[in-house]
Amino acid sequence: MIDCRMVLAGALIAAATTSASAQHFTAADAAIKNGIAAGIYPGAVLVAGRADTILYARGYGHFTWSTASPTPDPSTTRWDLASLTKILATTSAIAVLVQQHRVDLDAPVAHYLPEFSSGRKSEVTVRMLLNHTSGMPPYAKLWESAHTVAQARATLFLIPLRRAPGSSAEYSDLNAMLAGLIVERVTDQPLEQFSESTVFRPLGMLSTRYRPTASDKTSAAPTGRFHGRPVGGVVNDRNAAVLGGVSGHAGVFSTGVDLARFAQAWLRAASGHGDWLKRNTVAEFLTHSATSGTRVLGWDTPLPAGGPTESLYGRCATTSTYGHTGWTGTEIWIDPGQDLFAVLLTNRSFAPTHPAQSFAELKEVRAKVADDVRATLGLCSM
Repeated sequence: MIDCRMVLAGALIAAATTSASAQHFTAADAAIKNGIAAGIYPGAVLVAGRADTILYARGYGHFTWSTASPTPDPSTTRWDLASLTKILATTSAIAVLVQQHRVDLDAPVAHYLPEFSSGRKSEVTVRMLLNHTSGMPPYAKLWESAHTVAQARATLFLIPLRRAPGSSAEYSDLNAMLAGLIVERVTDQPLEQFSESTVFRPLGMLSTRYRPTASDKTSAAPTGRFHGRPVGGVVNDRNAAVLGGVSGHAGVFSTGVDLARFAQAWLRAASGHGDWLKRNTVAEFLTHSATSGTRVLGWDTPLPAGGPTESLYGRCATTSTYGHTGWTGTEIWIDPGQDLFAVLLTNRSFAPTHPAQSFAELKEVRAKVADDVRATLGLCSM
């Protein structure tokens, strides 16, 4: 099965050049190049397509600001996905376990992780972790006091809630860390191993993994510096690092084409034509709760019409759109209503001297590229 998928995927990638020349994604190209010219990131890749084909795949700029460094490649360049780990590994692994009736979304987290039970933590469910209504704070510097994986996990369990469980949504890395630990307890396997065997390999994502090998690192886009030298292939998250490079919130590296395979699997599943997740499983994970705001299970969705700010997924994003972003400069969005997805990967974290400014600037690029992709296909009036 995997071999057949790989042959098909290779054929689709090979055909992307022909499709691209017919579709003229020139506006999206210009938006991404403008981001490079503005100093937001040195390199990027864009992959866009449908459930059964890739319409466009292209790399831009360079690994670093040196024009002597390689140009990123959609098929071979590995990116530190940062928070895309939450959906590639953790959310998808939980979805598989729910489908196998091994995890109950409405069971208390304490049922799987007895260490997480003090105070009102006993009211927190698996669903609340995934839609960020658990009441956990957004972040904690585990690495400041923990020096081993065991110490970091023990510290995580002791962090108190800061809101009533289920009352409102607040995005939190800690939720995904806990969800990843649930996967490990239920399966008696490391998250790294279970996600590879039930998500990455079944979907033909053979360049996707935690903890890149030495050879992988040569094709990794740098996301930071060490003593002034570009560093790629090393997780750019201090909590993930103290957790051994494998966590539910960060740590996965992948390519643009592998993420395209992932998006296509979700599109096929939503239409009932996949052989990985079932349609009802996907529907469950894409359902909002009364208090989750834009959050569904693992994923985010566009802000409602009339919201305070523009959606990350562009002004033409439909109500069926869902996606996620990563701190290093990564993004994926999927729209089953229009049978469309787009992957935009950058190494924003390598470039800026002012991260807050680059966040705002990258948000504008993301929205513009999303609208340009839709407009190219006649799905958005510019």
